[in-house]
Amino acid sequence: MLSNIMKKRILCLLLACTAMFFTDGLKAQDPHFSQFFANPIYTNPAFAGSAICPRVGISYRDQWPSLGAFKTFSASYDQYFDAISGGIGVYIMSDKQSDFYRINTAELIYSLRVKLTNNITLNLAAQANITNNSLDWDKLVFPDQIDTRYGVIYSSTLAEHPDETSHTYFDVGAGAVIFSENWYAGVAAVNLLRPDDGFISYNRLPVKFTANAGMRFNLKRDARRTNALFGQPVISPNIIFQHQGKFNTLNYGAYLDWSPFIFGAWFRQSMAFSNKDALVLLFGLEWGDYKIGYSYDITVSSLSNVSGGAHEISLGAKFPCPEKHKKIRAIKCPTF
Repeated sequence: MLSNIMKKRILCLLLACTAMFFTDGLKAQDPHFSQFFANPIYTNPAFAGSAICPRVGISYRDQWPSLGAFKTFSASYDQYFDAISGGIGVYIMSDKQSDFYRINTAELIYSLRVKLTNNITLNLAAQANITNNSLDWDKLVFPDQIDTRYGVIYSSTLAEHPDETSHTYFDVGAGAVIFSENWYAGVAAVNLLRPDDGFISYNRLPVKFTANAGMRFNLKRDARRTNALFGQPVISPNIIFQHQGKFNTLNYGAYLDWSPFIFGAWFRQSMAFSNKDALVLLFGLEWGDYKIGYSYDITVSSLSNVSGGAHEISLGAKFPCPEKHKKIRAIKCPTF
């Protein structure tokens, strides 16, 4: 009989193969992170340069570790430049969706800053990216390769080897963020060219729309710090809506920023309140210009018994500005 590990691997491969080759109308989904503001320019390209000084970030997400399927790595850099009245951002991501399928992408972002009033500012952004999808055909397993006693031992005759197993395409996106001292709101749209990301057949990547809003509330009105260790406690409620293809996702939650500690909780679901996905719990430590965060997705959907949730780790750093800036306000959004 097959071992439990072998059964699990075969199940994952069969599900992936079925989705790729035998499902009509399947639409791909972009990767997602639970620490939205540890990946600000992925959440919305208009956040490029929002911290004013140079900022770098690294994130790693292991989604559904019990299935060993989705592992995503990202790295970013962004900074505001007086000479161009806006920010520049660079973002790279590698998304391993299985042992045989990986997506690598690199993005370049420009964000223009427009002062609307003394208290309100608007960021407008354009994004361009190059993406490569690669398929390791030799690692695919089809039903006719499996023996019930000995596992995968046969050659398959169900699917022909595609002519290409590496596919590269160009795409663009755009975003906008409006903000003041203690609130912010934004919209973004990526995959605007709807490129073809298919191997076996033509498959246009659907546009992903994101809308977000948040606020900050100081729990302690006195601006003077009476404790040398802790800063002022700040509560920051946030909501993020995402739409791609037939999928609509609503994320809502809040952060408690009591420097150097940050706590957060999010809930993720579809727009139909009966379709719940995950509860996200987060802990972060931010000291000076450096930060580290960890979050765990507690799956509450029907996958809760088999997925293993999701682990996410982020690292970040800000560096001194290389030039003297005019009086420019940074967006005071959460850091995770």
